[in-house]
Amino acid sequence: MRTQKQKIFLFFKIATAFIILVIIGLFSFRNTLLEQLLTRTTSKANYQYDCNFTIKEATFDGLSSVKFSNVVLAPKHADTLFKIQEIETTINFWNLLVGDLQLGTLKINNGYVQLTQKGKIKNFAAFIKKDSTETLSDEKLNYASFAHKTISKLLNLVPTDMNIENLVFKLDDNGKKAKIDIKKLVLIRKNLETAIHVQTNTFSQRWKIKGLADPRNKQADLHFFNMDAGPIRLPYFDERYHLVSTFDSIRLNIDNINKSSGEFHLDGFASISNLKINHPKIARKDVIIKKARFDYRFLLGADFISIDSSSTVQLNKIKLHPYLSYSTEEDTLYRLKVVLPKMKAQDFITSLPEGLFTHFEGMETTGYFDYKLNFKFNKNKPNQLVFDSNIKKDNLRILKYGEANLSKINGEFTYRAIINDVPQRPIFVGAANPYFTPLDQIAPFLQKCVLTSEDPSFFNHRGFINEAFRQSIAKNIKTKKFARGASTISMQLVKNVFLTREKTLSRKLEEILLVYLLENNRIASKERMLEVYFNIIEWGPDVYGIGEASEYYFQKKPIDLTLNECLYLARIIPSPKKFMYHFNTEGNLKDTSKKVADYITNIMMKRGLLTLDDTIYKSQPVIISGRARSLLKITVKDSTKTDSLYIPKLAPMPVVPTPKK
Repeated sequence: MRTQKQKIFLFFKIATAFIILVIIGLFSFRNTLLEQLLTRTTSKANYQYDCNFTIKEATFDGLSSVKFSNVVLAPKHADTLFKIQEIETTINFWNLLVGDLQLGTLKINNGYVQLTQKGKIKNFAAFIKKDSTETLSDEKLNYASFAHKTISKLLNLVPTDMNIENLVFKLDDNGKKAKIDIKKLVLIRKNLETAIHVQTNTFSQRWKIKGLADPRNKQADLHFFNMDAGPIRLPYFDERYHLVSTFDSIRLNIDNINKSSGEFHLDGFASISNLKINHPKIARKDVIIKKARFDYRFLLGADFISIDSSSTVQLNKIKLHPYLSYSTEEDTLYRLKVVLPKMKAQDFITSLPEGLFTHFEGMETTGYFDYKLNFKFNKNKPNQLVFDSNIKKDNLRILKYGEANLSKINGEFTYRAIINDVPQRPIFVGAANPYFTPLDQIAPFLQKCVLTSEDPSFFNHRGFINEAFRQSIAKNIKTKKFARGASTISMQLVKNVFLTREKTLSRKLEEILLVYLLENNRIASKERMLEVYFNIIEWGPDVYGIGEASEYYFQKKPIDLTLNECLYLARIIPSPKKFMYHFNTEGNLKDTSKKVADYITNIMMKRGLLTLDDTIYKSQPVIISGRARSLLKITVKDSTKTDSLYIPKLAPMPVVPTPKK
C-alpha cells in the first residue's frame, strides 16, 4: 500500500513523463504540424478571401524557432498585400500549451506591406468584409473582460526582442501615395530604437522612435521626433483630406494596464509640442498649439467605458478635468463633465491656440474664473437630456480689447457684410445714414414678431439659452445630423458685426466667447443691441437694415408697417434672398407662408403680445409695392394676350455714401 507521499511522487513522475513525450512528439512531428497549419492557412486564404498565400520555405530551428522565406499574400484580382523575404520568430512553448500564443523574438528582412485602391478596387477589401456566417449573440458584452483579453493578446504578439530591417509600408489611394520605409527597428532589453524614412508626393522626411517598450510588463515610454531639420509632417492626410498637420515631437507613456475587482485600468499620458493644423473647416489660418498633454485614466467595467475624472487635459496654461462615460447598465447613457478649476483670466486668453481665436489676440484682462459643464443623454429617453453650463467670475474685467473691439457697438460704425469672401457695400450705422432707424421708430409689431420668431427670451437671457441648446442637441442626436441650431439674436449680432459667415470651427468658438463677453460684462444694453441688429441684418438681395427693407417691400417707413407686413418681414429673416418663393403667380402669399404667420400670431396671442383688436385687419393680403415686386414671378391675363410674365421695371436701390469721420 503506497503512502500519500508516494502517490504524489508517482503523479509527478507520470506528469513529467507525459510532458517529455509531448515534447518529443512535437519535436518529431513539428515540421509535419507546420505543413498542415500552412496548408489550412493557404486553403482559407484561397476560398474565403480569394487570395494566393505562398511560402517558399518554412522550417523549424530547434523546438520553438521558425523560419520562413519569401512569404507572399496576393489577392487574385488586386495588388499584392505583402511580400517579405525572410521572417524568423520564436514562440513561448509553455504558453502555447495552455492556448496562449506569445512571441519571443522576431526578425524580418526585406519586404513590404501595401494598401492600394485603384478606382473602386481595394486590395484589402476581402479582409474588411463582415463575415456573413457570424451570428449575433444575446449575451451582453463585458467591456472590462473584452478589453483585457484583447490587449493582452495583442501585447503577447509583440516580441520582447525584435530586429527589423528594410520593411516598407506603402499606401496608394488613387494616386495619393505615402511610403514609410523602416530602415531599422531594434528592440533589445526593453529599449526600442528606429530609423524611418517617410516619402509622399509632397515631402520626404526621416523619423525616429526611441524609448522603453516592455510588452510583458505592459509598459511603454516612447518618443517620436524628426531626425531632419523642421517639424514632422503627417503623411497622406494633406492630399486626402486637405489637412496639413505638423509637430515637433510626440511622447506616449503607458504606465499601467491591469484588471482588478472587475474593472480594467489603463493609465499613462500623451504629450505633443508645437502642433500646427491647417484645414479650411477649422480656421482660415494655421492653428498652433505650443504645448498639449493628456494624463489619462481609462476605466472599463462590465457595462461601462469611461475616461475617469482624475484625468487631466493641459493646453498651454489651461488645465481641465474631463469625465466621459458610456454606460449600458440599464439604459444607454452618455455622460460628459468638464471641470476647469479657478485660473487667471489672462492666462486663459494667452493660452488659446494661435490662429483659432484671432479676434482675442492682444486682449488684456484681470481677475479669475472657473467653469463647469454637465451633459447627460439617455438614448431611450432623449427628451430628458441634461445640459448645464456654469461659469463663475472673480473680479473679472476687460482692460483692453483684442481685434474685436466690442465697445464699438455703442457708437457709430461702418458695417460691411462679407458673403463668399466678397465684401458687400458699406452700411453706416448712425444718424448720417438716412435709412438708419432708431429702435423707437421701428413698429412695435415688428419688434414683437422678430423677437417671437428669432429669440423670445432676448431681454432675459445672457447670450445663450440652455433649454434651446438642450432641445437642439437632442434633435440633432435623434436625426443623426445637424438639423437644428440654437442661435440667439446676440449670437447673430456678434457674427454679423465682428466676425464673418465662414463655416469654420474657429468662427463658432469665437462667436461663443464674444457673445459671453458682450452679454456678461454690460458692454451694451439690450435695447442698443436690438437696435443695431435691426439696422444691419440682411432683409433681401443687397438689402440691409429695416429702413431699406421697409422701402424695398412696402414703400413705407418702419414705424408705419402693419401687423401683416411685420409678420412677413419676420418670416423671411432666415432666408431673405429667397423671399420671392413665398408668393404665388398672382402675387399673393402662398398658403404655407400664411400658416407660418398664423402660427407666430397664435404664439404672440398666448404670450399677451397681441390682442384680438390687433388682429382685426390680419385677413388683408400682403401687397409688395416696392422694388421687390420686380423679382416676383407674377402672371397676368388680359383680353388680347395669353399668360405672360409680368416684371415691372422699378428704380434701383439708392447708394448711401459712408460719412467721413
